[in-house]
Amino acid sequence: MRASGILLPIASLPSEFGIGAFDRCAYDFVDTLAKAGQSFWQILPMGPTGYGDSPYQSFSTFAGNPYFISLSGLREEGYLTKGDLEEYEALCGHTPHSELNRVNYEKLYKTRFQILRRAYESSGIREGEEFKKYAAENEDWLPDYALFMAIKDSKAGQSFLEWEDGIKRRKPEAVAAYKEQYSDDVYFYMFLQFEFSRQWNKLKEYANKKGVQIIGDIPIYVALDSADTWSHPELFQFTDDWEPAAVAGCPPDAFSETGQLWGNPLYDWRRHEETGFDWWIKRLENCFRWYDVVRIDHFRGFDEYYSIPYGDPDAVGGKWEKGPGIRLFEVMKEKLGEKNIIAEDLGFLTDSVRKLLKDTGYPGMKVLQFAFDSREESDYMPHNYSPNCVVYTGTHDNQTTYSWWNEMPREDKDVALRYLNVPVRFLSAKQLTWQLISMAQRSVAELCIIPAQDYLCLSKSARLNTPSTMGANWKWRMREGAFSDDLCKKIYNMTKLYGRLRN
Repeated sequence: MRASGILLPIASLPSEFGIGAFDRCAYDFVDTLAKAGQSFWQILPMGPTGYGDSPYQSFSTFAGNPYFISLSGLREEGYLTKGDLEEYEALCGHTPHSELNRVNYEKLYKTRFQILRRAYESSGIREGEEFKKYAAENEDWLPDYALFMAIKDSKAGQSFLEWEDGIKRRKPEAVAAYKEQYSDDVYFYMFLQFEFSRQWNKLKEYANKKGVQIIGDIPIYVALDSADTWSHPELFQFTDDWEPAAVAGCPPDAFSETGQLWGNPLYDWRRHEETGFDWWIKRLENCFRWYDVVRIDHFRGFDEYYSIPYGDPDAVGGKWEKGPGIRLFEVMKEKLGEKNIIAEDLGFLTDSVRKLLKDTGYPGMKVLQFAFDSREESDYMPHNYSPNCVVYTGTHDNQTTYSWWNEMPREDKDVALRYLNVPVRFLSAKQLTWQLISMAQRSVAELCIIPAQDYLCLSKSARLNTPSTMGANWKWRMREGAFSDDLCKKIYNMTKLYGRLRN
């Protein structure tokens, strides 16, 4: 069934207190989606962010980001007072006008946990039946994650690879000693996950009742410094010294002579298969509790993955290794049933990757910003689509379409203009953005997702991420009221015209 939606990360909502959260702004955005005739809200991974602020490098693949917990929601529950929030605002200090639409992760790191701990201390939650039930239902990962974070705090954020041998290797006597010493801190982190889950479930239920489904994102890899690797090193390619033997990345190509060194630990796929992919099934099961549809990042890595020796300065010395292939998805279907999945199949694809995608039946992705290459015809041109795909103008890794057009080489612009059959003298960057939105909406793709920045025709300052760079990514926030009634009406009419409205 044809449908459409909007891509906007939780962090980019115009909430109070410096970052998007599960508060009034989130509910308002759901209302905006419904008003605009949209059936899907696509977000990015919701895990707790670490070094580099990337949602794709999280301290846990099972945990939620405490920054997304609504402080006003905690006040409504009676855990915070108006005075607490005023005190917190004073602690955060004045935000320059130039930073109002940016997330200041450094300030959040230094201030947010203080007020969250105050909420925990006033909650008395430890003995609550609902909390106990939540802890019991998540005992496979929650105690390990909470202890991991408590220990990390006690060591000023130090990577677990640098911890003393006893706790690094999770020797029982060391684990028991840290649990006893930091018991209250462990419960604090469990409380944060309980609140995250409670607030998110409430928001998701509201969205579903409004006819809006959530598309979530699961990174293929976990972070090297994470509760996942610390608690289950046997599932990764680790040495006897509890260090990775090899890490993930991409080989050299036209964009980078030395390739990309991501640094994520690689899976020991033989061990995963021996366990019936138990850890992966639990991971996916957790995702489907959070989301209605799951987008699997870097899908080609399940066919073949690029392995780089740990310690190498770049990706030149890496090599391709075989992944689990179709077997993982067969087991997932056996244990979880039919699930709605989108496969991120962007980039160079081999015949074996195409076969894996075909065998799973999952829709792949089409990105219009990749369509107009003057050197060759592209699979991303709409006339090459089949209905079983999801079309985007751009993704979280792309430039905004407005600035993409302004920065586009003349030869590629000529291809785009001929394809659109629009004379150049009539086409501004804003008009071109809407032309591409229209092209995506009217394509045969069953699902069309447009980034919020493109509907708002924003320039490069609204870009979410520039791959292989650090320091300026994941910070953009939408201003409040950005989607006016007129804009919602325009989106609604286009959605209706191209047969994407869903009752």
